[in-house]
Amino acid sequence: MNINMTLVGQGILLIAIIFGLISYYLGRRKTTNPVIAGFIGFVLSLVPLLGIIYLAILVLKKDVNEPLRHSA
Repeated sequence: MNINMTLVGQGILLIAIIFGLISYYLGRRKTTNPVIAGFIGFVLSLVPLLGIIYLAILVLKKDVNEPLRHSA
């Protein structure tokens, strides 16, 4: 069975774009600079395992705009 490397490359590029968009969306809520978060997500997702780890870190991070809770 032959694997077409062009198809593999296109698949990795598609995954990188999807992970970059998800990273940008999460970066809007979780960081102060979502463009950099999206770019880092895009670059790291060229190696899909690193992209998944980066998305997991973003998901587990607390939101930036959470209201402060004061104890009474």
